[in-house]
Amino acid sequence: MAKAYERIADELRQSIRAGELGPGDRLPAETKLAERYRRSVPTIRDALRLLQAEGLIEKQHGRGNFVRRPRTLVLRTNCRHQWEKDRAREPADRRAQTGATEHDTGLELNDLVFHAAYREIKADKELAEAFGLPEGTALLERSYRTRYRAENAPFNLVTSYLVRDMVEGNPDLLDDSNEPWPGGTQNQLHTVGIEVGRIEERVTARPPTAEEAEELELPPGTAVLVLRKTSYDINDRVVDVSDITLPGDRTEMFFTTPLERW
Repeated sequence: MAKAYERIADELRQSIRAGELGPGDRLPAETKLAERYRRSVPTIRDALRLLQAEGLIEKQHGRGNFVRRPRTLVLRTNCRHQWEKDRAREPADRRAQTGATEHDTGLELNDLVFHAAYREIKADKELAEAFGLPEGTALLERSYRTRYRAENAPFNLVTSYLVRDMVEGNPDLLDDSNEPWPGGTQNQLHTVGIEVGRIEERVTARPPTAEEAEELELPPGTAVLVLRKTSYDINDRVVDVSDITLPGDRTEMFFTTPLERW
C-alpha cells in the first residue's frame, strides 16, 4: 500500500505531466500543500523530495519549489566522427557555419555559449599509458564547456589531451583564444599533417562527484556517463585522448553498426 507522501507525490506528478503545472511554475508553499492534503509539513517535504529525485521539480533557495524546465536533449551518435572528418578539409567559411554541438542538439551557432581553456601539463602514468609515451611527456590539456544560451549548465564536461610535440608546428593550436576552432580537433590535427584513422570510445556510468553534480545541475540521484575517446592516426598512433562527462538526464547515445553482407 502506498504511503501518504507517495500518494501526494503521485498526484503532483500527474498535474505536472498533464500540463496543469507547467515548466517554471512555482508549486504552492509547503504549508499550503499540507493544508490541501491534510498532512504534516514533513510528509509534504518527503513527497517533494521524491519529485526532486525524479527531476520533475527543483528547489530554489529562498523562493520555493518549481517545475523543472526540460533541458535540451543531446543525441550523440557514432556517425558524428565521420561527419567531423568529412568537414576537416572544407574551407574555413564552411567549417565555421556549424559544429559538433549543433550537430548533436539541432541548435544554431548563435544559440550557444562556448568556453575553452588550455594549459600545458606533464603526462601522469595513466595518460602516458593511454598515449603509449613516457611519463612526463608534455601534453596540451584543453577544457571545453558549451551551453545553450537559455540554460545555465553545460551540455557536458570535456577535457582533451594532445601531445605538444605533435601539434607545436602550428602555434595557433597552442592558443585557446583561437577557440572555437572551425572544424574541431580533426581539422586542427589536419593543419599539422595528421589524419585520424579510427576512434575508440569506452563508456561507463557512475554517480557524479559533488562538483560535477553542481556544474551540470543534476537532479539528486542522476548518474553521469563517462566517455573516454581515443583517436588514432592512419599509422595507429594515438593523437588525442578526451575524457567527456555526460549528464544522464539529457544525453542519449545511439550507435549504428553496419554489417557486411554474406
